[in-house]
Amino acid sequence: MKAIAYRQHGLPITAPDALLDIELPTPTPEPRDLLVAVKAISVNPVDTKVRANAAVSEPRVLGWDAVGVVQAVGGEVSLFKVGDEIYYAGDLTRPGTNSELHLVDERIAALKPKSLENAAAAALPLTSITAWELLFDRLGVPEGGGTGKSLLIIGAAGGVGSILTQLARQLTKMTVIGSASRVQTQAWVKSLGAHHVIDHSRSIPEELQRIGVGQVSHVISLTHTDTRFAELIEALEPQGHLALIDDPKSLDVVPMKRKSLSLHWELMFTRSMFQTADMIAQHKLLTRVAELIDSGVLKTTLGEHFGTINASNLKRAHALLETGTAQGKIVLEGF
Repeated sequence: MKAIAYRQHGLPITAPDALLDIELPTPTPEPRDLLVAVKAISVNPVDTKVRANAAVSEPRVLGWDAVGVVQAVGGEVSLFKVGDEIYYAGDLTRPGTNSELHLVDERIAALKPKSLENAAAAALPLTSITAWELLFDRLGVPEGGGTGKSLLIIGAAGGVGSILTQLARQLTKMTVIGSASRVQTQAWVKSLGAHHVIDHSRSIPEELQRIGVGQVSHVISLTHTDTRFAELIEALEPQGHLALIDDPKSLDVVPMKRKSLSLHWELMFTRSMFQTADMIAQHKLLTRVAELIDSGVLKTTLGEHFGTINASNLKRAHALLETGTAQGKIVLEGF
């Protein structure tokens, strides 16, 4: 089968061998696995981070978003059948989705939204899981709740921010404030439902004052948390909550004590990495997201379509993600 992989970590994406088109044998399903014919994928910052930092002794296939058709099922599969069209975000500890055929545990997959084409659906799984878990699991905001509370989303125009803004606006009563630094990304965040948009290239507390907000009860920081940490603490009201997904080299949390602030970390791969007892929660939440898409409550976060799934196009996608200026999700489709 066709696949795209890297053989040496740390190469700049402009290097000829940064990503390569290769051939691999067809994988064999484990008892809870689905063998999926991949139709479309999207690219996430985790792809670039793994390529840069994870050393390999054999070719490693990246990719943690896919839409595809079930070709075969393991002996213990009960949620799906051959021919089902599904979407999912995969498992960090297994080969990625940048291949013609791919294995995924049924407990982290769901039927894709019926109203979306493959490329539009491929934009959603990883970021939807991350955003859902951030808002409802880590921060504990109840669906339909949050009256009188406010949520500041740092980096709201990116992949996670784009779906998180919608979830917070549509499924809670919180005041949603998104941050973006360019005119076009600010307009994008506003179109997704944010009540207010601020510029995170400026002082966060001063930007909040500009829109008439003193302090917020919740912050979700999706990028550059370490460089803004002091400002985020200042922006939070006493007993507030800060959640993040990025990877600060260090984080001094002692200044949070004075306000009794709580810190929450989210990694959507945790459930699959540790085979947690509630691993099937990701199947359930992706099913719910598909229903919300099909009912018109949420919309796809597809930003750009980069064409066929191959090394050349994936290198272009990685390069754009590494600039930190991508709006929404980058998708590729077909082999």
